[in-house]
Amino acid sequence: MARLASARIGATFNFYRDGEGADERRRRLREYLEERARATLLLVGEAAGYRGARVSGIPFTSERQLSGTGPAEATATIVQRVLQELELEALCWNVVPTHPGTETSNRAPTKGEVAASRPFLEELAEGRRLIAVGRLAERVTGAPYVRHPAHGGGAEFRAGLLAFAAGGRPSPLFVRPSQAEAWHGRKVK
Repeated sequence: MARLASARIGATFNFYRDGEGADERRRRLREYLEERARATLLLVGEAAGYRGARVSGIPFTSERQLSGTGPAEATATIVQRVLQELELEALCWNVVPTHPGTETSNRAPTKGEVAASRPFLEELAEGRRLIAVGRLAERVTGAPYVRHPAHGGGAEFRAGLLAFAAGGRPSPLFVRPSQAEAWHGRKVK
């Protein structure tokens, strides 16, 4: 947690270090990670959203889901509903754990931001089965892809996770690649 809170990841906003509520976001993330320490499945998205983790501190989770107030995020609502419905215990994370964008917008992370974030992803991925939520996560992790639920993709996201839940799309356990593979072998747009 201390490494993440002090990280400078390109031009992203580190909401675990900066801004009102940073202490609460760190506390929430610490508890979330402890609660899901034994989760064998890791859902990996692109980056923290301005209405989601930037405010709540937990990937794929909105403040409204945690406290009943604050912004809601459609993606967070769909992801959490489908995980609960399918009874999948998963740890959710992002390729870039901090927020690229502004208080009112998202942008795609840069190659440098993805590279700087990789150690956090690899630490959480070790020994887990990964599912890439979206194309950037697929390119970075090499994990099996499911459609991101945003922009009308909710039904396809659910169908993709259902295939994993039913055992129809196996995902190998993540093993940390060598440094050479980690930094040179994966292509990111």
